[in-house]
Order: sequence, then C-alpha cells, then structure tokens
Amino acid sequence: MKQIAAGCLAVLLLASGVACGAAEEPAPGAATDPGAATNPAATAPVASRGESTPFPGYTLFQPLKSTSVYLVDMNGELAHQWETEYNTGQSVYMLPNGNLLRAARDPDPAGPFHGGGEGGIIQEIDGDGTLVWDLTFSDELKRQHHDIEPMPNGNVLIIAWESRTYEEAVRAGINPARMRDDAIWPDFIVEVEPVYPNGANIVWEWHAWDHLVQELYRDENNYGPVAEHPELIDINAAPAHRARQEIATPESVDQLRALGYIAGSAASDDRPEIGADWMHTNAIDYNAELDQILLSSRHFSEIWILDHSTTTEEAAGHTGGRYGKGGDLLYRWGNPEAWGAGGPEDRTLFVQHDARWIEAGLPGAGNILLFNNGAGRPDLNYSSVLEIAPPMNPDGSYIMLPDEPTGPTAPVWKYVAPDPQDLYSGLLSGALRLPNGNTLIAEGSSGHMLEIGADNAVVWEFTNPYVEDEDPQSTERIVAALGGGGERGRRAGRRGPPPGDGPRPGSIYRATRIPMDHPGLANVKPESGRNR
Repeated sequence: MKQIAAGCLAVLLLASGVACGAAEEPAPGAATDPGAATNPAATAPVASRGESTPFPGYTLFQPLKSTSVYLVDMNGELAHQWETEYNTGQSVYMLPNGNLLRAARDPDPAGPFHGGGEGGIIQEIDGDGTLVWDLTFSDELKRQHHDIEPMPNGNVLIIAWESRTYEEAVRAGINPARMRDDAIWPDFIVEVEPVYPNGANIVWEWHAWDHLVQELYRDENNYGPVAEHPELIDINAAPAHRARQEIATPESVDQLRALGYIAGSAASDDRPEIGADWMHTNAIDYNAELDQILLSSRHFSEIWILDHSTTTEEAAGHTGGRYGKGGDLLYRWGNPEAWGAGGPEDRTLFVQHDARWIEAGLPGAGNILLFNNGAGRPDLNYSSVLEIAPPMNPDGSYIMLPDEPTGPTAPVWKYVAPDPQDLYSGLLSGALRLPNGNTLIAEGSSGHMLEIGADNAVVWEFTNPYVEDEDPQSTERIVAALGGGGERGRRAGRRGPPPGDGPRPGSIYRATRIPMDHPGLANVKPESGRNR
C-alpha cells in the first residue's frame, strides 16, 4: 500500500394518489451469443414503475456553487443544513452513521487541472458539522473530479485526472491534428482506505492509459483494429458530444505517413478536436456482489464496467481477476461508434450522467439506471431516464463481441416527459430508484427535482431555493471545459453547448432520498421547518 501525504482538505407535493493482436477468444464456459446469456436482473420491458404516492423521507443535495449541504423534508422544508469551508466538488453521500461523505473543490490547486466537475478534496463530516476526515487528492500530478463512491468495507473509490504530455499522447496513438491542448488528462480510479484525520492508503488503482487501442501508428504496441477490441479504449474516439467538423492536418502527420509510420488517414479524420479532459468520467458506482465498478464517460457517451477483483498489477494488464480480463473493459454500452462497431444511428446515450446499479431488494434490482442528458440528439435536445439490463452470463461476465454493438437494444424502462423538452439538462443531473419503485430525478442545471411514480406520473416536485450569487468566471470555465469557446492550451475550442446548457445559480449535481428509517438520521436529528 502507498501512503498519501496528509494535507489540509478540506415543494411541491402532488396529492396524486495492451498488445492488440487477434480478438481475444471467449473464456471457457462463456456465452458467445446474446441468446446464451442469462441475467438475474429484471429484463422484461415495463411501461410503469412505482406507486401513485411519493416515497417518504428526506432529500439530500448540495448546490453546485455552494459551501452548504441541505436536507429537506417532503414538504420542501429545511430539516438540516451542513456548513462547510469549500464549494462542492459535485457528489455527496450520507453514510450509515449519518456522516456526510462529500467531494469539495480545492480552492488553490497546484496542478494544471481545471474543468467541469473539478474537486480535489474529500471530506467526512458528522451531523454536528465537525470535520472528521479531510483528504486532499490534488497536486501537480493528479486531481479528484466529479464523483466518489463509499464502499461496504469503509474505503472510498475516487475518480481522478492524471496528466500526459503532448509527446506521450502522440506516442500512445492520438492523432496530433486533433489534439487541442498541450497535454491530455486520462482518468484513473483509486480505492483509498481512510486514515483519519487527513490521510489515506491507496489499496487499488486502475488507469485508462493502460487500456488503449489505436489504428494510426503501426509500430506502437497498442496498434490494432479498434472494432475487434471492444475491451479497449480508442484514444481517438472522443469526444462524442461534439458535432463532427473539418480539422487542419499538420505537416508532421503527412511526413509520418510518408515514412509508413502512420497507417490511418488523419487527413480524412473529420472528428472534432480532443481537449485535455478527453474522457470526462462523471460517475462511479460499485457492485459488491459482482465486485465490479461502473463508470460513466460523458465525452464517449458510454458506460463502462471494470473488474475490481484484480490486483493493481492485474488491473494494469489484460489478464487476471475474477473475470480473466485484467483491467480491460468487461462491458460498454451507449455509443458503439466509439469503438467502430456502429454509426451515429446506433447511438443511445448523449452525454449521460449518474449511471448506477439498482440496489438489491428494489424494483429492477441489478439493472443499471442513468440520466441520459440528450444534448446533441439528431432531432431535438431532451433528457430521459433509462433503466437497462446488460446481457450477462451466469458468472457475472457480459456478452461483448467484436464488431457488434453490445446489448441491450432497448431499455427495460424509461421516462420521457409528456412534452419531451420539459425535462432537459445538457449537463449534471441524476436518477435514483426508490424502495417503492418510484424514481427520483434531478434535473441538474435548473435544480429541479421530481419523483416519478406509477404510470410515469409526477408524484412529488421540488426546486432548489438556495441560490448563490452567480460566479461568471466559474461558469465560463465549466462551459469551456465541456466544449465552449475560448483560448486554451495550444488551440481554441470551436463549439460550445447549446444556449442554456450551462450551470446556473441553484444548479445541483444530483439528489438522494434518505429513507425515514435510515440509521444515520438518529445522529443527524433533522428538524422539519427550520428557518432558511
């Protein structure tokens, strides 16, 4: 185990009742076609989930530009408030003992990492507001961003950026004509064991950089046909969230091709520029029964599943672990064009957020629920919530074949507003399955929360009333990081999100319903009707 140096971390209620040779052979006993797969999750399509009444509890959220975390009752009245030192770093959880586990934004980061979802600090805070753990995971080499995930053993999974130079990126197979900045920030995942009050041991890690494939540079060991390797990440695939556009090709690319070093055609590669934050992983979840990790990559418009049973050494390779794949992707879904197995017409996800497994004992248990933001749809922009059942073998592995889009072809359940554009947030946002089958949705950019019950009816609504002052610099930086204009690094971005997609005062990352019987409420002691 490595030791991290310790540091200062910081309603409306509705009474409506890698070497890449040939494609890998399937593991012994693994199914080789979707028809051979079985899935313990509920796979039959359903038109309606839940009940005609809301699920009782408290709703936990933190505004995007705020140092406060709020707990409100079913009438929208403030029941508890935590005051913290730093602005949110996006995610917040209530632990079984009632303590908050939250990501916070490092106000003075040492490294180059700036963009949507920036954090760098992980904190545990008790019900009285006392800081009990304060971990800085931010320096010149790395920075936590977006989400964290508390694990049953008390450890925490962290999404973080690491930096690779322009030269390293080119050697890894990136098309230099498409590289917008002087560096690239691949994501990596670490599991840390808290060492109170401000340290941690790293006990496991996975790096996307170890699992790349590319078709441009013949002499590199990660060269191979992308479509034959769905288990690997095409370094030239992202960002799927921007429209295709013409790009300039530097002379150096033509020279390398003339020498026979470049196999692909960079001149015909009309995909958009690749910024430093090329993956933009915005959510992480853990399934203890399967010992798997679920990731959501906004810029690939895909969800990925990893094997957590590996050692760190195995996670850097392509063999080992419970599923025999090392750190390669066990499953991916949402945008088969990202690995050459389809075109734009095969795409289902559009810059999605908050992918998570539905917990055991809940309707749809074992399926994956996510908020599909819908920015960049071919017809009109609108958001939806999808519940999918990945095609799974009895041993917990997945059906993922070369040159073919992965299943499923349709969701088990989905929610789209009666007027689709009535639910739309181009960024942020989340969805959570509740014990009675209802689904709590957070429309992030507006701060609007709604609970969907039987017949897809809205049975509860609430909009965040805690609006902080607008921070133009923060907004501009986030919009630029997600594809907006402005000079950055070596080149300027060319497109931004559609008007109105940016975070606004009162925006939230997601929302969580805390059941009335949650054991931690005894330590929080919520008091409904507190003054705002």
